[in-house]
Amino acid sequence: MPQIRPFRALRYDPAIVGDLGAVIAPPYDVIGPDLRQRLLDRHPRNAVRLDLPAAEPTDADVDDRYRRVARTLAAWRTDGTLRKDPRPGVYVYEQAYRVPGTDLERTQRGFFARLRIEPFEPGGTVLPHERTLSGPKEDRYKLLRATGINTSPVVGLYEDPTRRASSLLAAAAATTPLADVTDDDGVRHRLWLVTDDEEDSTARSLAEIAGTGPVYIADGHHRYETALRYRDERRMTRSCEEDPPFDYLLMLFLDAAAELTVLPTHRVVRNLGEAAVTELPVGLGRLFTVTGVDRDSLVARFEAAGELHGGDGRFGLVTRGGAWQLEARREAFAGLVADGGAGVRALDVTLLAAALDELLGIDAAAVAEGDRITYSKSAREAARLVDERADGADAAFLLEPTPVSSILEVSREGDVMPQKSTYFYPKAFTGLVLNPHEW
Repeated sequence: MPQIRPFRALRYDPAIVGDLGAVIAPPYDVIGPDLRQRLLDRHPRNAVRLDLPAAEPTDADVDDRYRRVARTLAAWRTDGTLRKDPRPGVYVYEQAYRVPGTDLERTQRGFFARLRIEPFEPGGTVLPHERTLSGPKEDRYKLLRATGINTSPVVGLYEDPTRRASSLLAAAAATTPLADVTDDDGVRHRLWLVTDDEEDSTARSLAEIAGTGPVYIADGHHRYETALRYRDERRMTRSCEEDPPFDYLLMLFLDAAAELTVLPTHRVVRNLGEAAVTELPVGLGRLFTVTGVDRDSLVARFEAAGELHGGDGRFGLVTRGGAWQLEARREAFAGLVADGGAGVRALDVTLLAAALDELLGIDAAAVAEGDRITYSKSAREAARLVDERADGADAAFLLEPTPVSSILEVSREGDVMPQKSTYFYPKAFTGLVLNPHEW
């Protein structure tokens, strides 16, 4: 079973930095250069300086940025910017937000703790659903090796049929929080520290509940695989140490049965040519039921996809010539989707990938090259790219979300999904808790 432990987090001291909202940041993989600079302008000690180091003109080599983070961390611990909590515990985390594109409001609760790392393997207790890329892993590895700290969490799902964890989290959230901040997207983040004592075993109970079955990685596959590589490297030099802290990583644990928001990523196909675009709705009729619809209504529906269940083989198609609703005729895909178990073969993203290969010749290799398909989280943005022929955009395929149940099924079967299959919202913010590889 997964081994989950409390820990002593490094946290910003509000007496030193002031407003905590000015020093937290989104995770590194959703931050571009402009946002990074805005975060640093907001506060010079913003967590982006730790989680997303950038090159400077005086750097002697590409690794100087990582060594600079290590020096910054040491300085901030010395001057009190970051302080380590005196007692171990788990950190209850709440995010209250509006589902993008809708008026639907949700509250998501989980907890930060340490998870003992183990390799991905059949029958394991930590299960992935996504294939990783070498570039991001190398960046995360160099940062972890230089600092010995998890600056941002991996997000994991657990199953709790009893719903006990939900009650424990709600009770913790009824008390005064350590942090209460609202980000630029209007998401409210609150944090509580829960430690075990004679009267309250909440921390131990949460860890036990989340550790009764497999943990499914929802977000942070690159960070997890990086931590595994780092652990193996450290074991070679400190093999005699019992239960070392580098055997663990920082994870945000969420109940898979809670009302989680998974957003789709829409596909924009480029450089088809006008003849192929004109013939596309007819060609798609080989695999889908194709119905012409009002363009504005179709785009509005998929812009609010976060409130849809997904998984039923429904898509939208937008070209400069019109808009169509597509419903997959699954029997027509027989023989086109052969790899993997039943879970991955049934995914909407898998069906669409097979259709693009069969009808347009856009196979996995063409997708990997990156010159035929671009991606957008927004249906409106995808449609706009087509209207403007941006970078050759000719057609936007709009998707519904991948259901959480499908993610779990794919993970259990040992498969991985195509790239850009899931986008869990909202993201866990960086800077609320950091995990030093220390006891």
